[in-house]
Amino acid sequence: MGVDVVEVVSAADMEAAVMPRADSHDVIVMAAAIADFRPATIADHKIKKDELGAQGEPRIVLEPTHDFLVDLGQRKALGQVIVGFAAETTNVVENARGKLQRKNLDLIVANDVSADGVGFEHDTNAVTILSATSDDISIGLTDKRAVAKAVLDAVVALRSDR
Repeated sequence: MGVDVVEVVSAADMEAAVMPRADSHDVIVMAAAIADFRPATIADHKIKKDELGAQGEPRIVLEPTHDFLVDLGQRKALGQVIVGFAAETTNVVENARGKLQRKNLDLIVANDVSADGVGFEHDTNAVTILSATSDDISIGLTDKRAVAKAVLDAVVALRSDR
């Protein structure tokens, strides 16, 4: 039993850190705020204003990052529990439930990041924990430690039911 802590700076780094370790873990909690998109090209040097010429202002073209949580769900071992997170701004529970099913997750933690006091820039959160096999659990606005405890309690309950 243990916890792997690996420092990553990009979605590709995270995928490279997680995928080789995934099969040896009973529970995988994908709580990082990974980017949905990344720049399509990365300059190998500073882009100077005088280099732009007739092009005018530079444009950043984005491309989707690979959603390796889908890969984890597809190759999930018997008894393994995979938890995902869904930061949403509209149709929060419905969108999260779709992700839960599409990605073959066991639990997904949905939060409305547009709500007051919730999400990335706050020490508090309010979430709904959705399960593929049991009732949803709503956690009202509270500190993030309490949310983490509720998520881990849901994992323990799920593993106890198996």
